[in-house]
Amino acid sequence: MGHEKTLTGLIAALAGANLIYGPGMLESGITFDFAQLVLDNEFARMIKHTVRGFVADDEGLAVDVIRAVGPGGHFLSQDHTLAHMREQSQPELIDRKSMEDWRQAGSTDIYQRAVEKARSILQTHRPPPLPADAATEIQSIIEETERELKVVK
Repeated sequence: MGHEKTLTGLIAALAGANLIYGPGMLESGITFDFAQLVLDNEFARMIKHTVRGFVADDEGLAVDVIRAVGPGGHFLSQDHTLAHMREQSQPELIDRKSMEDWRQAGSTDIYQRAVEKARSILQTHRPPPLPADAATEIQSIIEETERELKVVK
């Protein structure tokens, strides 16, 4: 249920695959879990972020900043850090708080947070309607298939 899916997907993605099979599935596809789907979405974003790679030039590696800060310094107050911090993976469910902050926030595990997010999506998400021509085309395909298969209504 956890990051073994990330590792499995990452290995395939690094080898060139561009399709992830089975988001939300458990038990070899016998069971579907909305919270697992939410987790798998986060894992897929992380995989895409990793496969995208990074620029290994002086700016990307912060060579000048490392020289300026020196041993024992810190990078949090540097303009370069602020300019590039959003380039890092930005998970929604993985909790990177300190143990103390995590406890104060309720000590929820990743699955509990995924369940809450899945419930919120199911309760609040309203997808935009299909364009009229798309809905008509889908209905046409359904009716043609029903005629071919002699489906009785």
